[in-house]
Amino acid sequence: MVDVLLGLQWGDEGKGKIVDFLASKYDIIARFQGGPNAGHTLYVNGKKVVLHTLPSGIFQSNCKNLIGNGVVIDPIVLKKEIETVIEDCPDLLSRLYISSRAHLILPTHKALDAASETAKGKEKIGSTLKGIGPAYMDKTGRNGLRIGDILSADFSEKYEKIKFKHIQLLNQYDFKIDWQQWEFSFFEAINYIKSLQIINAEYWINNELNNGKKVLAEGAQGSMLDIDFGTYPYVTSSNTIAAGVCNGLGIAPSKIGEVYGITKAYCTRVGSGPFPTELDNETGEQLRKAGNEFGATTGRPRRCGWIDLVALKYVIMLSGVTKLIITKADVLDSFNTVKVAYSYKINEVETTELPFDLCEGNFEPQYKEFNEWGMPISTCKDFSELPQVFKEYCIFVEQYLGVKIDYISNGTGREQLIKKN
Repeated sequence: MVDVLLGLQWGDEGKGKIVDFLASKYDIIARFQGGPNAGHTLYVNGKKVVLHTLPSGIFQSNCKNLIGNGVVIDPIVLKKEIETVIEDCPDLLSRLYISSRAHLILPTHKALDAASETAKGKEKIGSTLKGIGPAYMDKTGRNGLRIGDILSADFSEKYEKIKFKHIQLLNQYDFKIDWQQWEFSFFEAINYIKSLQIINAEYWINNELNNGKKVLAEGAQGSMLDIDFGTYPYVTSSNTIAAGVCNGLGIAPSKIGEVYGITKAYCTRVGSGPFPTELDNETGEQLRKAGNEFGATTGRPRRCGWIDLVALKYVIMLSGVTKLIITKADVLDSFNTVKVAYSYKINEVETTELPFDLCEGNFEPQYKEFNEWGMPISTCKDFSELPQVFKEYCIFVEQYLGVKIDYISNGTGREQLIKKN
């Protein structure tokens, strides 16, 4: 079976640590969507490591790691990332596999991303400018180049053809960027990737499953950024919910087993877009400082707010989450009051459903309040040691969402995970 691990908010939920923790139970960790706009933070031997394309099981010597067909790959980023972590993972290349059907991010994709975002002015969606959107546009427009193409004799001709198309598009913008500076590094990285294990991943992973291997599918970004069901148009360019696993790896829906959903004990968001529980005040700033809320990929300060159970219940429904994991619970140690949003008032009408367009209407989240924990959660090693108020918080969240909490993360360390059920 293929178990799935998803972020349930707008990304940055702490997926990297959880995948790293769970990896020892699996034979294969597989990334199924997204690109180098992802930033999964792990702490390995006390050292902070941020992964952008590599699956988070790369530091587990028992795990094979697959970059699936649903991922878009920037060769420059992938090469640099491998070179950065291979010192700590000397056997990395023997355990890394790349789908021949994964699409490439070209230098001109990044130029188009920057030009398009700049042209939006005040209506910017908060793109990370990594070329993700244009790469997915070429994929759906049937113009894209894939990893398998780099092995063909006429790859240079294919590259020049799509580059010409991109230059024509760039000429429509009043924006200049020196994308040519990236070309040498791009082709250098392409030659490097040719030496890696490029495979027909859909056959490979199904054969592994037929041989009884256990797979954990690792999502990037968060469910509220899903291209179909997220806070459109302020979303990413791929399906970040469980349905994306089948398309992104080439497996049947019947192969899906457990679905782990990860949420912070509060909410964050990077970039533009609606955020009903955002705290644009001193409390929000306190959350940002306590949680060190700055983007792992971009370094941008994250917007912060209370946990939003309306949005959580929505994405749990969409993905069929079976096990809930709450991260960064210890960040709330210093707060006198902790709030949980359980409904919205929209133009004086209360609802527990996520509306079609969160950008429209006057949203007033309705909150249940909890008193301060009374002790630092970060020192606890077992659920029985946690303060009573926090246990009441957990019960309320479980009852509202209809899903049991499986683990609670109470610190950055690998060992700081408390099993609840």
